[in-house]
Amino acid sequence: MPIDATKVESPGWWLQRLGKKLLDERADSIDSDGEKTPGLDTLRDFAEGRPQMPHVPGVDPREVREWMRDARTNWTALVLDSPVERMHVDGFRFGSTDEGAPEGKSDGASTSDKEANRVWQENSMDADADLVHYGALSQRRAFVLVEKGDDGRPVLTHETPRQVAVEHAQGNRRKLAAGLKLWRDDWTGQTRATLWTPETVHEFMTKSNAPAFGGRSAQLRSWDALVLPNAKDGTRPNDLKAVPLVPFINRRNRRPEGFAEHEDVLTIQNRINLSLINLIAAMKYGAFRQRWASGLEVDEDPVTGQKIQPFQLDIRKLWTSAETDTRFGEFAATDLTPYIAAVESAVQDLAAISRTPPHYLLGQVVNVSGDALKAAETGLVSKVRDRQRNFGESWEQVMRLSFVVLGDEKRATTYDAETVWRDPESRSIAELADAAVKKKAADVPWRQRMQDMGYTPTQIDRMEIDRAADSLNATPPAPDPQQQPASLADARAQRDQRLMIGRGADADAA
Repeated sequence: MPIDATKVESPGWWLQRLGKKLLDERADSIDSDGEKTPGLDTLRDFAEGRPQMPHVPGVDPREVREWMRDARTNWTALVLDSPVERMHVDGFRFGSTDEGAPEGKSDGASTSDKEANRVWQENSMDADADLVHYGALSQRRAFVLVEKGDDGRPVLTHETPRQVAVEHAQGNRRKLAAGLKLWRDDWTGQTRATLWTPETVHEFMTKSNAPAFGGRSAQLRSWDALVLPNAKDGTRPNDLKAVPLVPFINRRNRRPEGFAEHEDVLTIQNRINLSLINLIAAMKYGAFRQRWASGLEVDEDPVTGQKIQPFQLDIRKLWTSAETDTRFGEFAATDLTPYIAAVESAVQDLAAISRTPPHYLLGQVVNVSGDALKAAETGLVSKVRDRQRNFGESWEQVMRLSFVVLGDEKRATTYDAETVWRDPESRSIAELADAAVKKKAADVPWRQRMQDMGYTPTQIDRMEIDRAADSLNATPPAPDPQQQPASLADARAQRDQRLMIGRGADADAA
């Protein structure tokens, strides 16, 4: 039965609007000024090392394609990998909103911290979070889908913009009005779609493996609405009361819908590819010295009629000719230095624009001090911290939706949470230990010092237990003979004082 798409904000209207938006973004587009905006397919090809073939005048494209297999150097992959490898979530930290905790005080890790870290570990996000970060950097944005599992626990899934499209509420870039996931079901050979609104969830299906959405189509004739279990009229209520898709948008300051990390260096990558192709052409046709001879009569093959090559290259042979006017010579080889310099110049431009440390790209590190290397990585560290601020807000929203799944409304509306990121700056163990000693002198709490040293919340919890055990197992100092109690009352007073000191040490360790 055709699905009506005429009513604004109806399920069919959202399916058509978001489906068209999703499919259109995969292909390149041309704006009114004639400038081409790369689509998701192009961004993925560059990220995976499959750039467009350069045009070389006078050379067969098939030969260029063969050369490209050897000349391809995927610098854009390094532009993407260098920030992703420094973006790692260690956990989450909530404020003093837990029940039983005094206002403004926190006794170790809060219950919210532990529950959030449990959700994180249950969904193997230590590994999958890198997929989310890489997807956002390479495809402009990524998504995390929050659902309720069969056991009632939250299930977090990484989703790509090639399968997911969302629409924000008008005038609000933080609230989603609808979300759509479109994917190919390999088991049944059907194309499936799930539509979420804050109130309902809808499922659709079509047998077409390449669905299309007309911009002004009134009805979607190839799509069928699925009748869901325990649902009425093919829909079911949305228990979360929100679209369960959390977008991770990269560089929204460049473009509201996201800007890929390597999007502004694609032309430089094309320039590098062209320079490398020209380098291979020069190596193939001009790098060897070509020899010539004049005044030399060359015989022909009586069978084929082709000229017979009179000389063969051999270090043991001497070329001679009976003709008195014969002259031998050679052409100079093509200088390859300009081609190499062109590649190096383009790589330096790529490093400057993408803020990738030059020694990552060129590998020329000779007699460079540690301070110089740290200064060279300043741009990369600043870029990573900027991405962490944006992505941290998204991870906190993921945790709030997870608490909605768990039925914990209080923690679901907790807005004093923060994402604990691993320090993106490279520091030695000696630097971290020295900083921890100075922070202790400044009365920074022990747990915060351990977090600053790079330990994870799980490691810190285990260390707290070990500290308490070490304190209990510590051997008390031997009594000083010169300070023996003069009476039984003095002995009891000294015993009580030692017990009070011991209890205070245990409390500090806890």
